[in-house]
Amino acid sequence: MTKRSLEQRLEDGTVIVGEGYLFELERRGYLQAGTFVPEVAIENPEALKQTYRDYMLAGSDVVLAFTYNAHREKMRIIGKEDLLEPLNRNAIRLAKEVAKEHPREEALVAGNISNTNIFDPEDENSKVQVREMFREMISWCKEEGVDFVNGETFYYHEEALIALEEIKRAGLPAVITLGLMGENILRDGYTVEDSCASLKGNGALVAGMNCFRGPATMQPYIEKIRNKVEGYVGALPIPYRTTEEHPTFFNLPDGGCSCTLPTETTFPTSLDPLYHNRYELAEWAKEAHDIGVNYLGLCCGASPAMIRAVAEAVGIETVQSKYSPDMHKHFLFGEEESLNEANLTYRTKA
Repeated sequence: MTKRSLEQRLEDGTVIVGEGYLFELERRGYLQAGTFVPEVAIENPEALKQTYRDYMLAGSDVVLAFTYNAHREKMRIIGKEDLLEPLNRNAIRLAKEVAKEHPREEALVAGNISNTNIFDPEDENSKVQVREMFREMISWCKEEGVDFVNGETFYYHEEALIALEEIKRAGLPAVITLGLMGENILRDGYTVEDSCASLKGNGALVAGMNCFRGPATMQPYIEKIRNKVEGYVGALPIPYRTTEEHPTFFNLPDGGCSCTLPTETTFPTSLDPLYHNRYELAEWAKEAHDIGVNYLGLCCGASPAMIRAVAEAVGIETVQSKYSPDMHKHFLFGEEESLNEANLTYRTKA
């Protein structure tokens, strides 16, 4: 089959996007929490390839090059600016290798740029620095032949707009998603729906939200975006049980924790008890799909099984759907006549 572009796939239906490599690779033991720099692309390329592969086969139409936080400022902070270009290029090359392995249709490869954490709407020099950082990363994306660039987790509209301008300058399709903090408004005063409308008007193929918020506290804003924006809308929440009182995962409490945590909050390394299960995530995916979200996935904390549940919820059979849960032959919950009757009594007693 000829490899379809992102726009063609969006025209044909829903595009599933598996993100969340940052937390997943930390969980697998290949990335340091705190610095959260994707040195795995240099130090453990096979581990990164396997993670790419797991998310792709679970249903992701996109292999997102793992370059989140791999910008010049972050590399300066950790004293490894010499790794900046090799890390970016290798992350993309590994993604391209894995994308070609898809047994049905070669997956899309997306370059990745993100919030820089130095943007200041009152400081013109910071805007120049941000633009330069985006420009060099996008130039490597262009040279390595990505299908589109994903600019994500922006909590300033103007920073997102700079990202969009630089992606367009390189002649590549752009997906731009916003990270909404607990103030419920972007830090330069834009609502997410107004920002997305502006981004779409300025040429983004997809505009929407990702990260920071779970389904419960992201979906109301996705609905506002969907009502305001013409065209393709993206939604990639985190898989944690955020609430109106605690709308992001930055301050989620865990009332059952009996130990002293190394940080003041459960974020980022003590969030484990606060996960949504895959069935809750599937319900959200169907809700988002039903209102017309076209670019659908999960962000930090997502596992391949969760991505598969999201894909299946909107009617997509993934390569790994053959491993989806089936309790028919389970020793406690099965329905086979040959199962031990005594065991079956433990369905409610065990």
